[in-house]
Amino acid sequence: MNMNSAPTFMIFPSKGKPKKADTYELQVRGFAAEQIARWIADRTDVNIRVIRPPNYAGPLMLGFLLTVIGGLVYLRRNNLEFLYNTNVWAFAGLCFVLIMTSGQMWNHIRGPPYAHKNPNTGQVSYIHGSSQAQFVAETHIVLLFIMCVGGIALVVLFFSWLLSIFRAKYHGYPYR
Repeated sequence: MNMNSAPTFMIFPSKGKPKKADTYELQVRGFAAEQIARWIADRTDVNIRVIRPPNYAGPLMLGFLLTVIGGLVYLRRNNLEFLYNTNVWAFAGLCFVLIMTSGQMWNHIRGPPYAHKNPNTGQVSYIHGSSQAQFVAETHIVLLFIMCVGGIALVVLFFSWLLSIFRAKYHGYPYR
């Protein structure tokens, strides 16, 4: 049957042998239910209606965020001077800019694949060849690098802090 991958969707006509178009190409068309339903409708004239359940994660997270903000304002109702603090607004703005310019936000908007497998050579690429696109794996690689650098910085900070406490307790300790 010349199958190269699994799962494979094939339509067997009532008369004759299956044609090349009777095999669904997952690598080209993808796994989306709408695409598969459209392909089945094109090949067999059977319409399949795809119904997706509503996603309540966004409204729930917004409600949770508003509840937390409302709770903080309620707890600090006698002293709302923190709302006029420029450092708080600068930090919030910086966090927003960093989140919006991160690779994960680009992945969320564009929906790229995790990696790409070259059909000719079979080699998997985790880094996109163009500067105008990226794979999800690239974002994970950069995130892992940032976490490693942050971890090393925390080890250096806490180790130097531990040495300074040790030096304070033992005044003759020669290392810094």
